[in-house]
Amino acid sequence: MAKTVMCLLVFALVLVVPALADSTRQDDVRRIESSAQVFQQVANMPDKGIPQDLLGSAQCIAIIPGEKKFAFFAGGNYGKGVVTCRDENGWSAPLFLSIGGGSFGFQWGGSSTDLVLVFRGREGLEKLLSDKFQIGGDATAAAGPVGRQAAAGTDVALHAEILTYSRSRGAFAGISLNGAVLQPDDSGNAALYGHDTRRDAILDGKVAVPEEAEPLVKAIEAGTHASSAPAKGQ
Repeated sequence: MAKTVMCLLVFALVLVVPALADSTRQDDVRRIESSAQVFQQVANMPDKGIPQDLLGSAQCIAIIPGEKKFAFFAGGNYGKGVVTCRDENGWSAPLFLSIGGGSFGFQWGGSSTDLVLVFRGREGLEKLLSDKFQIGGDATAAAGPVGRQAAAGTDVALHAEILTYSRSRGAFAGISLNGAVLQPDDSGNAALYGHDTRRDAILDGKVAVPEEAEPLVKAIEAGTHASSAPAKGQ
């Protein structure tokens, strides 16, 4: 039994350790392309996607494609993605970020899970720009409602700063990410924008959208354009 557990842990490390390494420009481009694909597929789900009014009022959207989740005796997850925010011209260039967290339980195996986080305001991102924050701790969060015409005016949706979603094996649903930690992936940002580029400059629209990121930004503009409700707190 002990030998089996050790083998599984070694296998998990082989898969997870590369994700912890510094990002290269090639990694950035691949992550942008995967994020664009995830958002386009979610936006095209006719009856089981994110409600249009929530997309229309979203101030920032984060996408973490294909996160690998492992849960042995003490489980955990780690993934890298991007976030873009509204600016005066539309949507900003993507900022690279990572998400990590853990859970305890007797679970086995791993699965590839796409995550989408809808920020209803900029408060959570302000914390992210300075360092990192914990979902559900430093910023309130809830599993988001699903369905194009779903009423977003529930108590949960009205009070949560972040609405969180996951897609695994084709199934898309709200998911609780409380306890997970979001933080900037500075190596990814440096690889695409240069070491001297500030995080806030990227999300405030002061950095031009790179050619590689144009399909992602256009997909988000199209997916959020159908309904542009006032932002939370405005």
